[in-house]
Amino acid sequence: MATMTGREPGPRPLLNRRLAEFGTTIFAEMSALAVRTGSINLGQGFPDTDGPQEIREAAVRALRDGRGNQYPPGPGVTELRTAITDHQRRRYGLSYDPDTEVLVTAGATEAIAAALLALVEPGDEVIALEPYYDSYAACIAMAAGTRVPVTLRPRDGAYHLDLDELRDAITGRTRLILLNTPHNPTGTVLTREELAAIAALAVERDLLVVTDEVYEHLAFDGEHVPIVSFPGMRERTVTISSAGKTFSFTGWKVGWLTASPELVTAVRSAKQFLTYVSAGPFQYAVAEALRLPDAYFEELRDGLRAKRDLLSAGLVDAGFEVYRPAGTYFVTTDIRSLGEDDGFAFCRALPERCGVVAIPNAVFYDHRDQGAPFVRFAFCKRESVLQEAVTRLKGLTSG
Repeated sequence: MATMTGREPGPRPLLNRRLAEFGTTIFAEMSALAVRTGSINLGQGFPDTDGPQEIREAAVRALRDGRGNQYPPGPGVTELRTAITDHQRRRYGLSYDPDTEVLVTAGATEAIAAALLALVEPGDEVIALEPYYDSYAACIAMAAGTRVPVTLRPRDGAYHLDLDELRDAITGRTRLILLNTPHNPTGTVLTREELAAIAALAVERDLLVVTDEVYEHLAFDGEHVPIVSFPGMRERTVTISSAGKTFSFTGWKVGWLTASPELVTAVRSAKQFLTYVSAGPFQYAVAEALRLPDAYFEELRDGLRAKRDLLSAGLVDAGFEVYRPAGTYFVTTDIRSLGEDDGFAFCRALPERCGVVAIPNAVFYDHRDQGAPFVRFAFCKRESVLQEAVTRLKGLTSG
């Protein structure tokens, strides 16, 4: 049948060629595999318990009071924007205007997408630390930018950034550096010295920096330092975070960014045509969450550090080489110590072999060969679940 235009469908693919390399995300594939096999899902990074009861009740109260049930303000509700600026001041000594320097988004993923769509033009180069969260590559592609990976390399039980490699990656076409610290999937927390060097490069080469800091409260070793705090970075940095990882409400999809008024205006111009607004009642609840006492954030960090140690030790006992993460929800392992070298094949077979699901790190690389033997496990689960996963994984070598 002819189309409405009178033209027959031709050989051109339906999917925009910029997205042709991106199929179904590995997270959807592996989560479906977990359900089908009844396996423990240590693939996707979501907690298996909800966040604080008082914050859930704050969301219910907002719903009942009719706050946020209709479209909230485009930049986000005043209460949340004020809570975000108070948080930045209290935690990091950073001062932002809640009216002009904050934008609430549908999770950090939308904030990243909107920032790249707003700030990147066709042909602009975007430097990202490889391996990187898979949405980065898709968002750069949608903005018609060119991604330039700078690879974090494993050494001495951790992943490290080569600052010389970063400097060499910058060209006259480089528009911005896309950072993520604490870093998913490697668990690297960039040091103050590394961030100072990156900031100096950005100032020297007049680059923008978009920094994903959703794991800001989950730095177990060392400290989280916002790159915007370094000289010359205030006017060139878009800082992104969210409530999902900090308060264990990943389904609420409440994120935000802070930046200069000029950068916020630019990003808002793109964001308004994505979701426009979202999560109205949840915004009020997250405003209350950001004002929880410091003890909450410390207990969250300490509890996840203990889970990191539990899973890491179990993985070592099961025969994996483990790269101990300094932050985030995830631990990366090398499967070559098990006589394997193909992370995709290993992860697809793992549910049948021992009833556990993980993620192959190669999906986070442009240089797939660099990530081929590495596999990521999430430890943001109940301790009883991690204990059972550890017991099952030991079957890889006991058989």
